[in-house]
Amino acid sequence: MDDQAALVARRPAELLRAQQTKRRSRWRRLDVFRQALLVLAHLRNGDTYARLAAGFASGTSTAWRYVREAVDLLAILADHVHAAVLRAGQLAYAILDGTLIPIDRLADERPYYSGKHRRHGVNVQVLADPTGRLVWVSPALPGATHDLTAARATGLIDALTTAEVKTFADKGYQGAGGSIRTPFKGHRLRPPLLRHQRSVNRTHARIRACGERAVATLKTWKIRTRLRCCPHRATTIVQAILVLQLIEEGHHLG
Repeated sequence: MDDQAALVARRPAELLRAQQTKRRSRWRRLDVFRQALLVLAHLRNGDTYARLAAGFASGTSTAWRYVREAVDLLAILADHVHAAVLRAGQLAYAILDGTLIPIDRLADERPYYSGKHRRHGVNVQVLADPTGRLVWVSPALPGATHDLTAARATGLIDALTTAEVKTFADKGYQGAGGSIRTPFKGHRLRPPLLRHQRSVNRTHARIRACGERAVATLKTWKIRTRLRCCPHRATTIVQAILVLQLIEEGHHLG
């Protein structure tokens, strides 16, 4: 175990200890610090419950229960959209992007099928700062949801516009209006883009490329490569990952 993992595990361990004290829990198979490491192994490395059970000398059902408990506690600490936009308002500008998190346990597949990505999953909106660090991750919506629709449904577009946060986004957000800046979009039935429009698009692309680092940061949490759970749990898992990532970067004050 490295020092970074120990540092990140400290906050979940504190939350678990507080909850156990409140519930007056007595004996547990794992202490709070080992339980925090267990949830980190699950989220960061994508370890299955069977591997967690073997590695932490516990049963599979115990590993499942301990992970769920810790994830729920962490997710509570995630900012709501208005708090996140308030923090974004302190930046020179923000970057908005969307990503699809694959998922395989579906009762009704159609709403979760993304034609863009040609796979089933949930749509998550990612707000980043100018250096590409995560600021906020939205609740998960069915994968068939368009990025602009998802950003509006979570209240992100209205919140950014109300707070007048200059935000750079790709062509998928055209029509958002307000403080959302998107590149010029060409069309086969219209004249080609002018020179200054192409220049603006190149500059816009360079700025927005930094935001892709935030999506890449999410991908370092291996659990999100393919969620094997009910899609209704996706929001809780993503919010827990956001909190842990901010703790790791030293930016979470919750």
